[in-house]
Amino acid sequence: MPLIKQVNGSTPNLGSNVFLADNSTLVGDVSIGDNSSIWFNTVIRGDVNPIIIGENVNVQDGVVIHCTYNKTSTIIGDNVSIGHNAIIHGCSIANNVLIGMGAIVMDNVIIENDVIIGAGSIVPEGKVLESGFIYIGSPAIPYKKLSKSQISDMNRSVSDNYIEYAKWFK
Repeated sequence: MPLIKQVNGSTPNLGSNVFLADNSTLVGDVSIGDNSSIWFNTVIRGDVNPIIIGENVNVQDGVVIHCTYNKTSTIIGDNVSIGHNAIIHGCSIANNVLIGMGAIVMDNVIIENDVIIGAGSIVPEGKVLESGFIYIGSPAIPYKKLSKSQISDMNRSVSDNYIEYAKWFK
């Protein structure tokens, strides 16, 4: 059973058809939109500031989402895929974004629509990732511009697949 904890009067709020893996943890001021999925060993800690997660978002195994007290919240748009063991901290992620496995996204980062971040990449504090690129490396830099069909195919297929996977566990 997922661990869902109230902190400072805030309890996580779930939309409809949200899948929570048995050992996922949600704490405090967390909102999760419809058809999203939170997978095994994931921790989403809204104890110091709000975390807002949109619709059709998959937060894969081992991800940590947090923010910084009196400094940043974490806002995640719709149709976002966050790969295994990524760290998302006090940033803003728009729609149709894929964050690769093991990537780290730091405070005050802004990720625009239609962005892919390669596995293991580190996005340093305050960086803005412009729409339509794949970013890789440490620090993450633009690797190449992607066509609209590449972005749509990659981001939508992962997001749609995870909606299907969640059905297997219900």
